[in-house]
Amino acid sequence: GAQIAQAPPAQTPGKAKTTIVTVTAYIALGSNLGNPEQQLARAVRGLSLLAKSRLLIVSPWYRSKPLGPADQPDYVNGVAALETGLPPLELLDQLQSIEQDHGRARTRRWGPRTLDLDILLYGMEVINRPRLITPHPEMQHRNFVLQPLYDIAPDLKMPDGTALEQLLENAGTEGIVRLLNNPRSAGGDTKQAG
Repeated sequence: GAQIAQAPPAQTPGKAKTTIVTVTAYIALGSNLGNPEQQLARAVRGLSLLAKSRLLIVSPWYRSKPLGPADQPDYVNGVAALETGLPPLELLDQLQSIEQDHGRARTRRWGPRTLDLDILLYGMEVINRPRLITPHPEMQHRNFVLQPLYDIAPDLKMPDGTALEQLLENAGTEGIVRLLNNPRSAGGDTKQAG
């Protein structure tokens, strides 16, 4: 049979440029053990070092009473915005690795912890997997997450179009206290909100 000669693929002079598609992920940070503010500052440094990612802005910290068992210290919470090219489950793995570096032990539901990192939003994606759900399913009920998120992204809308401002208005701000001595993040050009 006849054979058709194939031309070699066209070569572009110079190096091929690969484009990494990025999304903005919003990460909740929380701690109530082992000097929580220091734990959060270290976590922010960890976020700033993630591959294919750039820390954009960090909210002020807020103190709140614990969810669940009351026999534990108050929490300190905040939110960071991260521009990332990591796929969602890879980002989750990296966040869990940072938690483990902080001695995170998952012993009881809503129990005390040195560090808790949760993906609140991964761009505008609605993700429903066994290991990851975004938007975070409890986010709309947690003013200690909504207020710091509002501080850094006041015009944010959820994937379903609901304004963050509306969620915060529904949840209220009772029981959370903004801390005055927020550390600046160690992320070079990272902005600190507030």
